Amino acid sequence: MTWMLCFSLLDLVLLLLTLLPLWRHEAWWVRGLDFPRLQMLILAFLIAISGTLLLDLTHPGSWILIAIALFCLLFQAWWIFPYTRLYANEVATSGRSSNSNRIAIITANVLTPNRNAPGLVDLVRQHNPDILLTLETDDWWESQLESLEVDYTYCVKCPQDNLYGMHLYSRLPLSNSNVEFLVEDGVPSIHTRVRLRSGRELRLHCMHPAPPSPTENASSSERDAELILLGKDLQNYADPVIVTGDLNDVAWSDTTRLFRKISGLLDPRVGRGFYNSYHAGIWFIRWPLDHLFHSSHFELSTMQRLPGFGSDHFAIYTELDYCAGSYNDNKGIEATREDHDRAQAKLDNQGVDSKNVPAA
Repeated sequence: MTWMLCFSLLDLVLLLLTLLPLWRHEAWWVRGLDFPRLQMLILAFLIAISGTLLLDLTHPGSWILIAIALFCLLFQAWWIFPYTRLYANEVATSGRSSNSNRIAIITANVLTPNRNAPGLVDLVRQHNPDILLTLETDDWWESQLESLEVDYTYCVKCPQDNLYGMHLYSRLPLSNSNVEFLVEDGVPSIHTRVRLRSGRELRLHCMHPAPPSPTENASSSERDAELILLGKDLQNYADPVIVTGDLNDVAWSDTTRLFRKISGLLDPRVGRGFYNSYHAGIWFIRWPLDHLFHSSHFELSTMQRLPGFGSDHFAIYTELDYCAGSYNDNKGIEATREDHDRAQAKLDNQGVDSKNVPAA
């Protein structure tokens, strides 16, 4: 096989994998290509560099093949560029020192079969968050985390053995707490109000929709509907709100961007980094699945990926400051009429209505 033929085949595959996600088909094998954009960028770079070294550069076809690889590189870079330090921060960095309006959250997918509960407890003791959200927690995990309830006296518990259990532990007072199954039976979400030390209240929504995959849902329809359902409910909400959880979607995907457009929420990672939370055990296959979005009422004090504790996810620690009247100027990504139509179509496809989201 000649180098020209070899690079032609590589470019064909690369171009197909790059362009296929533009097709808004919800099948798992299409939507799964939203995830590895950084890996695809690196692959495109390697193909372009290899082409300049191995191809006959006096042949016009060689430059066409190199140009295709560079196009794919730039296309993938467009999606992930906002999550680099070269991009402007979407959320301002807090310079405040008051603790009364601060809220710190750890979001941790524990991996149900993982038995290193002491590792997670140690992380909680070390970082001392106000709120701990655990995902994939069953009855065993609930019993292992009971020791935290001495300090985290406000709890919402939904243990399940199907990888979708969810527990919320809080030092801050919770009220109007609800566990809901918005789209799928067996896939819960938690909706509650949190009172800061200053007395200011906010809405907190904790999500873990099922992913599109050959072993879960054949398409992203259910996941998309759950995210958009919440986004629609929040689109005209004027008070402080935080959404966190394992969304089984990457930060730069079309679906997550649509959720952000509809809800108006901000992403503190924009301009700061990927904060890849999955897969903790495979360094070259990682992307951001565990998220925290918030309204413009907050500034970011700190955000970090915590050390592994045996799960296939890293826990994410986020510390926000309520601005008490001085809000972020950036309004996030603006929604178009087409965006609203697409969002409604996703809800209609699953027969759900945003009125079903608890007001907390």
